Amino acid sequence: MVDTLRALILPIGFLAIFYFLLIRPQQKKDKKIKEMRNNLQVGDKITTIGGIIGKIVKIKEDDVTIEIGSDKTKFEVKKWAIGNNINE
Repeated sequence: MVDTLRALILPIGFLAIFYFLLIRPQQKKDKKIKEMRNNLQVGDKITTIGGIIGKIVKIKEDDVTIEIGSDKTKFEVKKWAIGNNINE
């Protein structure tokens, strides 16, 4: 009985370390990014995950229309493709 308990302590310890060092911080980061994407507003300056910088001119449920460049080109991107809100 004691030997099986000792054999389980090491794997459980590794799982706990793995959770607190890798899984939990990633979940916090994902939650923060999701919150940022849900709080976007028209006029916010954003960067997409592809590196395009633009200003939000229209927000739909899952799509965002952004305006880029001096000629004010507009195109739609999905909300999940927004990497950063520069206004924050």
